[in-house]
Amino acid sequence: MTDLASAHVLVLGATGGLGGAIARSLAEAGCRLTLSGRDPARLEGLATELGDAVVTTVVADLTRPDGPASAVRASVEAAPLTGVVNAAGVVAFGPVEGLDDDTLDEVLLLDLVAPIRLARAAIGALPEGGFLVQVSAVVAERAMPGMAAYSAAKAGLTAFDAALATELRRRRIRVLDVRPPHTETGLTTRAIAGEAPRLPQGLTPEVVADRVVRALREDERDLPSTAFTAAPPTPS
Repeated sequence: MTDLASAHVLVLGATGGLGGAIARSLAEAGCRLTLSGRDPARLEGLATELGDAVVTTVVADLTRPDGPASAVRASVEAAPLTGVVNAAGVVAFGPVEGLDDDTLDEVLLLDLVAPIRLARAAIGALPEGGFLVQVSAVVAERAMPGMAAYSAAKAGLTAFDAALATELRRRRIRVLDVRPPHTETGLTTRAIAGEAPRLPQGLTPEVVADRVVRALREDERDLPSTAFTAAPPTPS
């Protein structure tokens, strides 16, 4: 079991629907937080809401080459890091034949390249027993038509996380790849291209966030989509 009380965790994408829920759940678990996002006003609002749990805030654009590393540096300057949670991402919809280069570049950059750069920066900042959480998606397991670029980026991230987890095992740094089913974060309404297909009712961000924090406490090393639908174990 991992004791999260007083752990210092950097949360990227903290102003998003899922990132904000994860930040709140971590704060409830006793963590101290560095919050990172692109919108200063929304970042400040979340920091005000979470109060003393927040160590500092970092405005960072993860699409820039130095964006992930700058967020890690700023958090370490505030206090030694215990873990990093990456919940930033974008989505695009539509057939491949209509996929323009700008959309493709943005999806791959924020959903795959930025998380790799983040991991590279975080490795040197995390201690033995630390953790890196990357939010992938169910499409990493089951690619979806009309979401080819997004599916490819998330599948690539999940593969990267698996390889990295093996590399870091001897250093006792845990890599947790999270692949939740469709979640009502509002991301589909902010797609950078196309319109979302009709989707079934998704999970709430709070349900996903609580499951992620439970996985951190219980030293889990993978959260596939099925981990969010199975009933939690009954206390003995």
